[in-house]
Amino acid sequence: QVQLVESGGGLVQPGGSLRLSCAASRFTLDNYAIGWFRQAPGKEREGVSVISSSDGNTYYADSVKGRFTISRDNAKNTVYLQMNSLKPEDTAVYYCAAGGLWPSTPFLLSEYDYWGQGTQVTVSS
Repeated sequence: QVQLVESGGGLVQPGGSLRLSCAASRFTLDNYAIGWFRQAPGKEREGVSVISSSDGNTYYADSVKGRFTISRDNAKNTVYLQMNSLKPEDTAVYYCAAGGLWPSTPFLLSEYDYWGQGTQVTVSS
């Protein structure tokens, strides 16, 4: 069974940092573009960042540009989301998802075939 597992969430103060990990089992991540999404209570799931399968192309939502960095370690079959200068509005459940080599519309949910269960990120003092 194909599985994506997110980890690294938690409670952090405003201005703090977290690094989320997305690990795959039973399939190889380097054949897929990987997206990070988030969903806050009462809101729709939204795209945060995407990294391509091979050439390292990245894409970010305007709300996180300059603060978040997506990266991948294919040897570890893991994708990371480094989140710095966190704000209370970043509070959400964060999900990773695997799609094609590079989605035609990076944050379109239907572009992604596999989803993790999510990890909670709470930014609060």
